[in-house]
Amino acid sequence: MACGLNMMTPICLVENDNEQLSVNEEALQILNEISQPVVTVAIVGLYRTGKSYLMNHLAGQNKGFPLGSTVQSKTKGIWMWCVPHPTKSDHTLVLLDTEGLGDVEKGNPKNDSWIFALAVLLSSMLVYNSMSTINHQALEQLHYVVELTELIRAKSSPTPEEVEDSTEFVSFFPDFVWTVRDFTLELKLNGLSITEDQYLENALKLIPGVNPKVKNSKVPRECIRHFFPKSKNFVFDRPTKEKELLAHIEDILESQLDPKFQEQSNNFCHYIFTHARPKTLREGVTVTGNRLASLVMTYVDTINKGAVPCLENAVTSLAQLENSAAVQKAANHYTEQMSQRVTFPTDTLQELFDLYTACEREAIAVFMENSFKDDQRKFQKKLMEIIKNEKESFLQQNEEASVKYCQTTLDRLSMALMESISEGDFSVPGGHKHYRDAKKNEQHYWQVPQKGVKAKEVFQQFLESQITIEKSILQADKAFTQGEKAIAVEQAKKEAAEKEQEWLRQNHQEQQLQMEAQNRSLQENMVQLREKLESQRDDILREQTRILEHKMKIQEDLLNEEFKKKSDEMNAEINQLRSFIETTKKNKNSCVAQALDTLAMEATAILSVPAKLVGKCLQFLSSLFD
Repeated sequence: MACGLNMMTPICLVENDNEQLSVNEEALQILNEISQPVVTVAIVGLYRTGKSYLMNHLAGQNKGFPLGSTVQSKTKGIWMWCVPHPTKSDHTLVLLDTEGLGDVEKGNPKNDSWIFALAVLLSSMLVYNSMSTINHQALEQLHYVVELTELIRAKSSPTPEEVEDSTEFVSFFPDFVWTVRDFTLELKLNGLSITEDQYLENALKLIPGVNPKVKNSKVPRECIRHFFPKSKNFVFDRPTKEKELLAHIEDILESQLDPKFQEQSNNFCHYIFTHARPKTLREGVTVTGNRLASLVMTYVDTINKGAVPCLENAVTSLAQLENSAAVQKAANHYTEQMSQRVTFPTDTLQELFDLYTACEREAIAVFMENSFKDDQRKFQKKLMEIIKNEKESFLQQNEEASVKYCQTTLDRLSMALMESISEGDFSVPGGHKHYRDAKKNEQHYWQVPQKGVKAKEVFQQFLESQITIEKSILQADKAFTQGEKAIAVEQAKKEAAEKEQEWLRQNHQEQQLQMEAQNRSLQENMVQLREKLESQRDDILREQTRILEHKMKIQEDLLNEEFKKKSDEMNAEINQLRSFIETTKKNKNSCVAQALDTLAMEATAILSVPAKLVGKCLQFLSSLFD
């Protein structure tokens, strides 16, 4: 677990005090320290059915979540236990134990519905715990799943008239596990042995009839089949036949438990550990501990305001927070890596720009890994702007270091020359020749290593500072005729002009290098954005294909159960899914290309890339899809 976090005991995550939900700040702090993906398992069910025992077993402990031996519900609100995942070393297992549903001491049953809805929204696997058998009564008690259509929204905007919002639940709902405790029946159907999953499948079949009891149990069946991607069933014998031991099950030795119950419990845990997926949002967005904390806050705040939690709104709010943090994390990475790798002054500008490119590539990768739903590229462009400013800062530091070093070097090498000038050593006949000979010692300047990018410019400034001095020495030198003095002046001007032209050429080359570096920056942003967009597109196609297969399986089952009308009613949502998948496949490159084209045009203003290079960049963009 991130930061070495390992909770020894559970903590209340969502408090339910006087039917008012609130989030425990201490629990949020724990989640915010978890940067790993989380596998979130929540358990719900009627009170006093042994939910907490199963969750403690998943945590590998006998004690933790409070167990009760009386008719009163022990767990209030939603309790959380974060433990290292036993089979996924880079994941954290988050166990959520909810207060018992249907507690007679509660005043408002609506509170139960919100607890159930939160468990669904927060988990990647939902365990529903009940007693004895799956029958009409058990299904009627699961009316909470029916109420989800009124308590959860998939989208903030209305869906097409022929398709209900709840048809999208399967794209983000957890897998469903029904655990039946104190099961005493034989797993047989029509005289043949069946598996636990076949028992659940048979229990969820729709039964024809207009009997009110049949109709009431039909709706939960449909909801479970339609809303949850996968369903699984486990049945458990009684833990022990001794009532006294059962009342204090957390204190008894494992050897005192019924062997069959031990086997069933171990099978249940093994399934959870191997099949519970990391919590994801739509379009494959992985939920980490800190993201889970944000979701909890958003959902509970929405409920307390009297509104219905909406996944789309929650994801949008989460994306704003996460993308801002991703920009900062990437910018920090860039600055830290540049600071560690660069030594001022660099020998050449290209050396500095090569570091720019390497560190920027890593920073963009950090941003891409930690950001999502940046549809307008607002945050990517923000990162580009920050990195551009950082580059300018490093460039300035590099130039200042070069100027300082070169000036110090020239001051040291020209010390004797400047002293001779001050003492008038060259104000004698033949002094100009002696001055020119003395000035040749400055050629040692070019033999000094690591002068940096301002070496020529600083030397040019030194030469310019000597022009007036040399002219004065020349005019005072009586060994020269006026004609010779004029020739010497012209020679000095010519040498100075040649040096200036050389410096101007270098300056032009540096400008070209800067433009090329800006172009590389834009190309790197586009390459990594393209990879991310294509990955997202593939995730969406896989998700929608999985949903389509799920719905077609339900439609097939309805036909087999002779519910043709209900099967036909699914045609609209199935056709809509097929159309979406076909359109996405058909336009798989054009949508990505359009996004990259927009980024290229908007980013040129940020990077100050000339129009000529924009054209080259767009040619590069086009080549990505050849």
